[in-house]
Amino acid sequence: MRVLVVEDDDRVAAALRAALSRHEMEVERVSHGLAVLPHLPGTDVVLLDLGLPDVDGLEVCRRIREAGDVPVIVVSARGSVDERILGLHHGADDYLVKPYDVGELVARIHAVRRRRGNGTPAASDPVTELGAGVVLDRARHTLTVDGGDVALSRKEFAVLALLADAGGAVCTRDRLVAEVWGRRWPGADRTLDVHVATLRTKLGRPGMVATVRGVGYRLAAGSGA
Repeated sequence: MRVLVVEDDDRVAAALRAALSRHEMEVERVSHGLAVLPHLPGTDVVLLDLGLPDVDGLEVCRRIREAGDVPVIVVSARGSVDERILGLHHGADDYLVKPYDVGELVARIHAVRRRRGNGTPAASDPVTELGAGVVLDRARHTLTVDGGDVALSRKEFAVLALLADAGGAVCTRDRLVAEVWGRRWPGADRTLDVHVATLRTKLGRPGMVATVRGVGYRLAAGSGA
């Protein structure tokens, strides 16, 4: 995923680049609002600060929206209700007030992409066969194993759906925690591990959700072991 960061503070931009890179995102940065439009082609999400040196960020947001349909998340220290309303009226898809949790930012990035219809191909099909006899139905919010419905909690279902959408690629622990729980806390990894262990039990196929040591999890479709 390619993220365009519009931020004039070098320190903030560097920290954001490092954080998003850990979440497998390609980051490009511009420091001036008038430089944004030429960088929009190929951009999946724009993170827009409002306090820019050349033009107000709200005007930049309006111009981005006139130019196309790229999702825009305003990331600003302006935290009043009126400022947030203005941002949304100028075309922003979401508004996050500084300082913020990186996990929440990552979750919002993925959320605006899904709302804009830019998710993975697997996510566009509500029914996905994960392996022999295992079917995930997003529309019904059900998991079927060998013809029988298996009850999943909301977060178990969300973890499994993210793994399915990745199409066999690795989902990092940070991404899973960010998207399912919306934040990170000291016990987050343990909570994720417990949910994955429960999923494996309910699937009846322990090898279907494979651990990638030190990174995260991936779906080993077709594994019955």
